[in-house]
Amino acid sequence: MSDLSKLPARAGQLVHVVVETPRGSPDKLTYDPALGAIVVSRPLATGLVYPYDWGFVPSTLAPDGDPLDAMVLCDSPHAPGVVVPARPVAAVLITQRRESGRGRERNDRVIFAPEGAARAATLSAHERRELARFFELAVLTEDKDVVIEGWDGAAGADALIRAAEQAWKRRHARAKPSSR
Repeated sequence: MSDLSKLPARAGQLVHVVVETPRGSPDKLTYDPALGAIVVSRPLATGLVYPYDWGFVPSTLAPDGDPLDAMVLCDSPHAPGVVVPARPVAAVLITQRRESGRGRERNDRVIFAPEGAARAATLSAHERRELARFFELAVLTEDKDVVIEGWDGAAGADALIRAAEQAWKRRHARAKPSSR
């Protein structure tokens, strides 16, 4: 199995999203590149389930040091490890307490619509409130102190993806040994 985190981020105008946790799951699943497998990270708070597929954009590096977080507004769940070609619809701008406990860091999430979906290119105010509440409750049992700083549209989401792609390329360019 190839390393899912190193798949190309894009396919033409679409973005690849690797599903870690399918819609309806009460557990957060995470891709572990060292194992080459999806592993159980933790259960969500009692009664909470993922409203849509959750995963990441491969070949990206977000400010928190992980690949860029992604949620795909799908009508049915996809299996962990499936790659969903999608288009960015919005971005949830989030800050949270650093794992070290010192200061705060960005941990934005990009919201996607799968290729061919009939979904509109925008989210209603009600959908935004529901997703914001989910993101707050999903870390209820952790000490992250999530703050929703705002929302951005498709263009802002695409800008986040591009910045995370560049950060990933910079990190991997430094990691390559010199050819001298």
